[in-house]
Amino acid sequence: MFDIWAIPIGVVIALIVIIGVLSIRKKPDYNPEGVLNRQDRSVAKPIEDHPFTLNPILWVILLAALFAVIVIFYYWASFS
Repeated sequence: MFDIWAIPIGVVIALIVIIGVLSIRKKPDYNPEGVLNRQDRSVAKPIEDHPFTLNPILWVILLAALFAVIVIFYYWASFS
């Protein structure tokens, strides 16, 4: 039999995978030709304008923290 959190954790893991795949599939706006090393490349304009909103690591942390808060609230409400 499934645990009560099996389906919700599956949804959270699926969302984390989707965030990862979408962040990898993005194509950069800069031209890497003629660049000596990675530090010489320019930063894409959308990332320069909004460095925190386009960071996939922050979205994964936010999603995991939200799930943890929901679990904590559920157990707090069920034992009160």
